[in-house]
Amino acid sequence: MGMTVAMVRTSFALLAFAPLMLAGCAVGPNYHRPEPATLGVPDAFSTPSVPGVRPELEQWWTSFNDPQLNAIVELALKQNLDVAQAVSRLRQAREQLIQQNAGLFPTVSANAGYSRNIEVRGRTFGQITNAGIVNENYVLSADASYQVDLFGGVRRGIEGARGSLQSSGYSLAQVRASVASEVARNYILLRAAQANAAIARGSLALQDDNLEIAGFRVQAGLVSGLDAEQVRAQRAQTATQVPTFDQSFEQAANRLGVLTGQAPGALKEQLRAIKPIPKGPDAVPVGLPADLIRMRPDVRVAERNLAAATAQIGVAKAQLFPQLTLGTSINTNASSIDLLTNIITGRVFGQLAQTIFDAGRNRAVVRQRRAAAEQAFGAYKAAVLTALEDVENALTALATAQRRQRDFMIAAEASENAALLARSRYRAGLTDVLTLNTAETSLLTAQNGLAQAKSDQAQALVRLYLALGGGWDADGPVPTAPPLKHGDGQPAAPSSPTK
Repeated sequence: MGMTVAMVRTSFALLAFAPLMLAGCAVGPNYHRPEPATLGVPDAFSTPSVPGVRPELEQWWTSFNDPQLNAIVELALKQNLDVAQAVSRLRQAREQLIQQNAGLFPTVSANAGYSRNIEVRGRTFGQITNAGIVNENYVLSADASYQVDLFGGVRRGIEGARGSLQSSGYSLAQVRASVASEVARNYILLRAAQANAAIARGSLALQDDNLEIAGFRVQAGLVSGLDAEQVRAQRAQTATQVPTFDQSFEQAANRLGVLTGQAPGALKEQLRAIKPIPKGPDAVPVGLPADLIRMRPDVRVAERNLAAATAQIGVAKAQLFPQLTLGTSINTNASSIDLLTNIITGRVFGQLAQTIFDAGRNRAVVRQRRAAAEQAFGAYKAAVLTALEDVENALTALATAQRRQRDFMIAAEASENAALLARSRYRAGLTDVLTLNTAETSLLTAQNGLAQAKSDQAQALVRLYLALGGGWDADGPVPTAPPLKHGDGQPAAPSSPTK
């Protein structure tokens, strides 16, 4: 018995150390991150930008100095459903890596059984009068098997799963950055709608005064009824703008509610108080183009996808080579539990399998994986170039909005002076109603243009922050999913709405 037990123990020990003794080199290409030069990254941006060190962008929205905007962004990052889905995808990728890692270890299973045979010796009026237990039987068995990773197929699979996990982490960062920018964009649109509506209502108040003056002049016989009708028409045209701006407010408020994981109208009452359009810094240093490879989470997603696709080539190539499987098993059975260790039988086996003919299937899989890696490289390069384009366009949009704002400030000031002069002259009978209406229209256009330019500048700044990959720590580790709060795989309940 001692010899048999020792043999079984040795068998399991050999199987346990088989991965270390028999694992060979991994087939397939080793991944190396492409250099910026191979991705078409220039030495500098073509659009003029301010020099200096790129600022920290983890909470770029605070640069607008608007506490309400900060609160809504933070709420969205906690409760947004797109973020929640990205977290779930990250958890799935993490479990996939665990599954791939399991391929490096043996599979062990065990079975236990019990049976009892009863002999019936007699019956009286259909009842058992004498019965006896013939025997009892207890059975124990254990099996272990391991497919040796001779050519690194399992390890390449782990590389691929790890790349996919990291890609999911960067995808989470990208979703968070996108959600923050979407909140800021809609918040700016909401404040711009309020500003434009206030401008229109202010213009309506002035045009009401003009209409009253025109009425007095008609009654006095100084002008014809044409003056009053022209002023009335001008006022009606101005009034048509107010519902449009109110609609823009409602839509932006609804969007902010949904972005924070709530009903569309959840934030409306908080947002009705009129506040100015947020204004951030006039310029943001953007650093060098090569920095985007590190700063942009979507670029890092593409790079990790390329790494995963490269690893899959090795997984496919390993299928072209022999597959070695080792196994062992032990069995014992006895009529009582005390006797189970009296007789133990076991075996150790090895199996070498090689595909002889598959009509070129496995080699086609290798070629397919190579093509997939080429596609992933193309997607990576496209992501890099798109990131560069985003920064260039955002810089141009910011500079354009700033120039327009300066010009509209001059236009608004001049138009206001002209409108004041036209009103005074009309009251004094020194000018006609057409001149008055033209001055009022020019003032309204200039004021609306100034508000739009302020909104455009803020929007361009948000675009620039997003283009620079803001909203996460680019120098930190790969983003990970927060732990589940309800244990044992149960999804965490969403946090309650905050008002």
